[in-house]
Amino acid sequence: MLEMVISHDGKNWVAVGDHLKISSPTLERLDQELEANLRSQGRLQAGQTTKVFMAFDNSTIPQWIRQYAQHYFNRIVEVRG
Repeated sequence: MLEMVISHDGKNWVAVGDHLKISSPTLERLDQELEANLRSQGRLQAGQTTKVFMAFDNSTIPQWIRQYAQHYFNRIVEVRG
C-alpha cells in the first residue's frame, strides 16, 4: 500500500508522498492523475490493483477544530491498471 498526504491549497487538492506529487481541482481528477502517474512510472501494470492511503494534512485546518476532526479526511483509493 502506498501512503500519501492530502491537502487543499485553496484551488487544488494536492497529494504528496512516495516520490509523487499530484494536484487537481477535484478528487475524481486527482485519482485519475494518480493512476496515470503510477502507470507512467511503471508502478502500475495492466490488470494490477494498488491501494493508496491518503492521510489528510490536519495542519491546514484551524487549530481549534482539530480536536473534533482527528481523522478529518483520510481516504483509501484503489487504483487499477
